[in-house]
Amino acid sequence: MAGCAARAPPGSEARLSLATFLLGASVLALPLLTRAGLQGRTGLALYVAGLNALLLLLYRPPRYQIAVRACFLGFVFGCGVLLSFSQSSWNHFGWYMCSLSLFHYSEYLVTAVNNPKSLSLDSFLLNHSVEYTVAALSSWIEFTLENIFWPELKQITWLSATGLLMVVFGECLRKAAMFTAGSNFNHVVQNEKSDTHTLVTSGVYAWFRHPSYVGWFYWSIGTQVVLCNPICGVSYALTVWRFFRDRTEEEEISLIHFFGDEYLEYKKRVPTGLPFIKGVKVEL
Repeated sequence: MAGCAARAPPGSEARLSLATFLLGASVLALPLLTRAGLQGRTGLALYVAGLNALLLLLYRPPRYQIAVRACFLGFVFGCGVLLSFSQSSWNHFGWYMCSLSLFHYSEYLVTAVNNPKSLSLDSFLLNHSVEYTVAALSSWIEFTLENIFWPELKQITWLSATGLLMVVFGECLRKAAMFTAGSNFNHVVQNEKSDTHTLVTSGVYAWFRHPSYVGWFYWSIGTQVVLCNPICGVSYALTVWRFFRDRTEEEEISLIHFFGDEYLEYKKRVPTGLPFIKGVKVEL
């Protein structure tokens, strides 16, 4: 699937993913169906079955693989909105669902618009790593258990709102970095310099050497603040800090190899943006 972007007309994946994301988000209309007489679970089951049948009817591989992922993320987003406005102790989990689904969908959409040559199904980052999946599952389990035994812990609205601000800041910074870098941005650290690879030092890259990592760092921690998850909050902070420390050093080794003194001068002027992470050490 890595070559799906090269075989399709420019922009077609972006339009397809947006249309199917919005189709999935139409679950927001489900309360209208329940008011019309359908039971909640019956209506949801019929809705999901109808969505999948429609996608199978409209699309064939590889477009179906794109459509079903975007539709799923739209569905999660719509469910998150509904949950956010519910009168239950799960409403902040709805904020989290919206944040998570928008992050993964926008990773694909921005790549499709900004750097279609590197576009693949992996651009959704849904299969980022086993560690990422375990971390997500752990946060859901913690929220569920604490919500059962200490529901008041999940209703600290000012804390969840603070986490949501962190999420919004991180998401905006990361997407700004992706747009600024253009075709230079890639989800995989590049070990070989391409002909079009240039050193980007303008825009948000004039603030931080690694703005996309800074954005993801605060986004990931912010999701746990939204959930008021004390255990995963601390664990996420330590884990993502260590991950980005190693990732930054790995990337900077390549950048020094690509751009030499030009990158070393940039490295002197601009910080990484990540707390207590200075990047790879250079022996003079």
